[in-house]
Amino acid sequence: MIAEDFDSEFLDTSLDRFKTYEEYLDSHISDQDRFYLEDIELARQLKEQGFYFFSKLIGYHAKTEILSREQFFQKKKAAEDARINQNKDKTKALAHTDVSNPQIIEQSPFLKALATREAQVLSGRLLTIIFIRQESQNTEVSGYIDYAHRLKTEDFKIYFEGKKKLTPKPTDLSYYNWKTGLCVSNDSPNFKVDANTEQQGLLFRNKRDRSIINVDPNKPPVEGIKRIEIASPEYVQIVLYDHYTRRK
Repeated sequence: MIAEDFDSEFLDTSLDRFKTYEEYLDSHISDQDRFYLEDIELARQLKEQGFYFFSKLIGYHAKTEILSREQFFQKKKAAEDARINQNKDKTKALAHTDVSNPQIIEQSPFLKALATREAQVLSGRLLTIIFIRQESQNTEVSGYIDYAHRLKTEDFKIYFEGKKKLTPKPTDLSYYNWKTGLCVSNDSPNFKVDANTEQQGLLFRNKRDRSIINVDPNKPPVEGIKRIEIASPEYVQIVLYDHYTRRK
């Protein structure tokens, strides 16, 4: 898997330590540059033009990756905008705290488990995969749900208020309709699905730290992955797979 699949998810803070463009240029000027040029302003000008120096051959130069002044401030602004958006997400009201009757959550082990995880999942510290097997009069479906993805794309208040039951969809990590035989798997923003490993079964690879979640109950537990079964009269089976992510 290529690194770019994972790097795009993180806030770029590489320029945070530089208050000015001059400080950024200075970080690319070596002691040898300073010694042979003897002029910090000249060294900055050459760096800004994209040149680097060899200690004894000042006349030799070549291109290197130095941000222009405009690119520097554009990248700083993009990072700040991303940080503001992240803070907005963190201050957004949690769905389980905005319900009219909290007793509905307290009386449901499943909803209570989702509520206790909501804040950490939204913050990105915890990733949870929900396995649901659900039976109705007409059909039976099962699937694996990326809780973080569904939280960010749906209003979970209707689930926490008991107005609707959480059900696997064909757009989730995996979906199987036992009546029609429809079987679908999809990558999510947090996981890549590996459904082609016949010997190991269905695997979910965390895009952040590359940890692998093997949902086979017969396999020994993997360090950092916790499997929790939840009994509920509304479902045939519920299993939560919790993974506290390792920050890069």
